Order: sequence, then C-alpha cells, then structure tokens
Amino acid sequence: MKTLQRIVQFAKVKTFACKCIAIGAALAVVATACLIQLASTQLIGGRQTAQAATASRTLTVTLSAKRGRILDTNGTVLAQSVERYTIVGNPEAAQEFKPITCNDDTRDYCHEIDGKPVGTTGAAAVGRLLASVLDMNAMELGAALSGTGQYVILKKDVTPQVKRSIEALHLGGIIWGELSSERLYSDGDLMGALLGGVNDEGTGVAGIEQIENDALTGTDGHETYQRGNGGEEIPGTMTESVAAKNGDDVNLTIDRDVQWYVKKTLKEAKSKFGAAWAIAVVQDVQTGEIMALADSDEVTAGTDEAKMGTSRAVSETFEPGSVGKVISMSGYLQTGLHKMTDQFTVPDHMTVEGQTYQDSSDHGTQRWTLAGILQNSSNIGMIMAASNFTDEQRYEYLTKFGIGQSTGLNLPGESAGWLTSASAWDLRTRNTVLFGQGYTVNIMQLNNVVATIANKGVKEQQSIIKSTTDANGTTTQTKKGESTRIIDEQVASDMMNAMESVAESYSKFVHVDGYRMAAKSGTAEVQGSDGKLSSIISDYSVVIPADNPRYAVTVVMKDPDGTYGGLTAGPVSAQICEFLMQKYEVPVSSARKNAIPVTW
Repeated sequence: MKTLQRIVQFAKVKTFACKCIAIGAALAVVATACLIQLASTQLIGGRQTAQAATASRTLTVTLSAKRGRILDTNGTVLAQSVERYTIVGNPEAAQEFKPITCNDDTRDYCHEIDGKPVGTTGAAAVGRLLASVLDMNAMELGAALSGTGQYVILKKDVTPQVKRSIEALHLGGIIWGELSSERLYSDGDLMGALLGGVNDEGTGVAGIEQIENDALTGTDGHETYQRGNGGEEIPGTMTESVAAKNGDDVNLTIDRDVQWYVKKTLKEAKSKFGAAWAIAVVQDVQTGEIMALADSDEVTAGTDEAKMGTSRAVSETFEPGSVGKVISMSGYLQTGLHKMTDQFTVPDHMTVEGQTYQDSSDHGTQRWTLAGILQNSSNIGMIMAASNFTDEQRYEYLTKFGIGQSTGLNLPGESAGWLTSASAWDLRTRNTVLFGQGYTVNIMQLNNVVATIANKGVKEQQSIIKSTTDANGTTTQTKKGESTRIIDEQVASDMMNAMESVAESYSKFVHVDGYRMAAKSGTAEVQGSDGKLSSIISDYSVVIPADNPRYAVTVVMKDPDGTYGGLTAGPVSAQICEFLMQKYEVPVSSARKNAIPVTW
C-alpha cells in the first residue's frame, strides 16, 4: 500500500515537474521572441523609424527670387518688386485647434482677441484670430479653413508687417506666410502700356516687362530643414540651402524727366486741340537712343489694360503726309538727279497719266527752287522733280530710310507699317508716295528719317534698352546695331538747309528762342470710323539745334482742330524742344548763314 502511494506521489511530482518545464520553456520562447523583437526594433527598425520621424518633420521651402528693376537712363526706378507674402493655412490642423487660455504662465503663447477669450475652437477660432490682422471676414476665413487637405491660400500680397502680426498670434503649423513679391510702378500712367505688366506668376506679359522678361526673371533657391510642432525651424537641422538669384536690373534709354514732360504736353495738346489722340518721340540724333516715347492715353502700368494692350506710340501707324517729302528729295539729290538750287516753275495743280494732283492751297504759278518746293510743301513740285526718278528708286529710298522695315526695338505691338513693292503701284500711287501718301509708318520710323538726315546722312539703330545689371553689380551694355550711311554728308547738309527754311516759315507758331530748328510738317487724309477719308493725321518732325543737331522730335495728332501739322503738332513739338534745351543746357545757336535760295 505504501509502495503504491509512493508511486502515485512520484507520478504527480513528475507531472508537475513536466508542466513547470513546459511553462518555463514557453516563457523562454516568449522571452526569446521579445528579445529578438527588441533587438530588431533597436538594431534594425530603429533607424527606419527615426528616418520616418525625421522625414515627417523635414520641410523644403522655396526661396523666391526677386524680379529685377526697370530704371530710366539716370537710375530712377520705374518698376520694382517689393517683399510680400502669401498667407497660407492648414485646414486639417485648423479644425483641431484649441485656443490656450491666457494666464501668467501661458502669456507668451496663449490666444485671445482684444484681451478676451476666443470663444470657440477649430477653424472658426482661427478665423476669428486672423480676421482683424488680414482685414477679412472671420466667417469667410473659418469657411476656407473648414475644407479638406493641408494647404489653402487665404490672402496674397501681404506686407511683412502683416506677416509679423500673424506670427504673434501663435498659430505656427496652422497659419504661415510664403515669400512672394508685388510689382510696383512708381509713375502710374507715365509709361503705361510701354512698361506693360506681369501676370500672377510674375512673368512679363506686355511691354518692356515682356521683351526683357528673361533678364528680369531670377532663379529661385530653396532651404531644407526640420520643423517643430509649431512649424518653427529646429536649430541646427538645416541640411541644404541654395540662395535665390535675383533678376537683372534693366536700364532704359528713356529719361524719366523728358518722358514726364512729353506726356504732360501731349495730354494738354489733346485737350487744347480736341484731338482723338496725340503721340510723340524724342531721340538722340547721334546715338539713336529713344529718350521719350509717349502718348496721351491714360493707361496705368501693371493694370489689366496695360497687360492686355499696347502703347499707342508703338502700335499706331499712319500716312506721314508731307514729312515723307524729305525721303524723296534726299533721293533726288543722292542720285544726282537734282541740286537744291535747281529751278522749277510750279503750278498749283496738274494732270499726269490721267491722274490729277493739286497742292494744299491755290497759289498760281510760282518760281521755286527745289529748296522752295520743300519749304512750300508742294506736291506738284515733287512730281515735277521726279520725272526721271524711277519707281524702283522711289521704293529704294523709302526702304533705305526704314519705311516698311522693323525698327529693331522689338517692342510688343509694333507694326512695320505698310509699303507695297514698286511693281504693285498703280499710276496714282507711284506719285503719291513722293509726298508721303500710299504707305504707312510708325512714329519711330518717321522720326529716324529726320534723325538720319541730321546725323550727316548716317542711320543709327534706334534703341530703348541701355544696359542690364546683374545681382553682383556687373553692368552689360546692350549691343548696338550697326550704323548705315543712307545719303552723303553733303546731301544731308543740303537737306538740313532746306528743312531749316521750312522751320523758318512756321516760326510765328513754332519756335524756341535762341535756337535754330530744321523741320518738316505733314497733313494726310486718312480713313475715319465711317470708312471714308474723313479723318486727318497732322504731324511735325523737327531737329534742334539745326546748326549742331542733338535731338529729333516728332509729334503726331489725329483729328486736331486746326488740321495742318505745322499749326497743331508743330507748336507741341516746340514746347518739347524748349524743355530739352533748358534741361540739357544746350548752347544757343549761331546766326544762320548761306541759306539756299527758295525762289528764283
């Protein structure tokens, strides 16, 4: 019996021992698995987990490059980009926002409005905090932050001061500012559509902003760093930094003071003469640089109107009328067909090949030299002098002087005008081109005709971009086009002599005390809104001083009261010339000698 009890007791002990061993083994397996998992987490997965955490905190921020400035020839700023910010919100974070009550312990990071609790939570609370700072409706802000996603633009073109005010609201990670810029134009409509404007992406889309967009546009940089829960940069976590490269500054040949005076004068002239519009250009005779290019339109630079349109001074084309006579007469002299002293008996009308022509006024038969034909602006005299001037020569000199050719200024909206080949001319057009009808020009082309004559017969490439200056201060002068001799120096001198006689015939209306002028007026019938020849173009081109040419000025008006270019555009050009003489302190002219006779 005792033996049996011992056997049973031994069996129980053995069973218990087996269970203990099994449990111990199981616990050992679990412990081993935990150790393996711990080792895996620490030694293998730890790096991945840390990398994931770092990645979630890492942010790459774009550093926006500033667009270059546009300046006048003297460095006066005409257009510039200023520091602005786009205010951005995180809707998901805003909806989880809970304002922190202000007390002595939380004063540095709490939330309140005018010393009172915010009064709500979530996006509505963020909207209330932002409303007064952004000068926006709190409900609209709350609605914008109630959507999905982590990015919504709340307001653009915010000043640095407003951005700092937002930072003081302690909304890091919910609301922040992204650096941008705003394009400002210092003079409103002074250069209007000529400067043009930029689109929402900061790209030039019109005017000088467009043609110089590549130079003005900079290259963005970026920074990569880790941020804390409040959205702030964690010190020492910057891993990459590439500085932004600002765009180049562009210097124009335009003199802002001259542009201002010309603009002012044109606006006054438009009102005084009841004209539909007025345009003008001022050019340095010796360099071809455009010093002013203005119109009477009131278009503010940077506006939709400026970005959608073009400067009237650039785009408007017109028949030059009698100013075009200086082209044909230069051809007569250059080909040796005539001398300025050649004598003509000139009636006031004539019929050639079935076509009847007449001068602007009845004058009976006059005895004029070639210089007298120009002074009296006789269409009949021009036709008589051209009897051996072939159609090909007529076309040749028009094109040599730049008619129908691009000016090379590359301004948006510029037209080369309209000039058909000599082979396409009918019996009337072959003669009307002699006195500025039957083709069209823009004002820059026309002004460069008289500038070429004033420059001793050498045609300069006109320019409006003077130089560019990069972010390092290195200035690069704009490459200048080649000069081209159009007529001999003696021919140019004779033309200036005759043009000075023209100016003297208008001296009662067009003069600058102390200075000699060489000029040509023009008047042309053009198509009006009714489709008929019911509108008038009046123009006046002048060189001053005539004895030492410095500046060429052309003024063009449409439908002015007074009609004739010498009586309308002429006095306006004299105002501009007087300003130029005073501003640049040009020495007064010497007395005129050796004027070519205009009668015989």
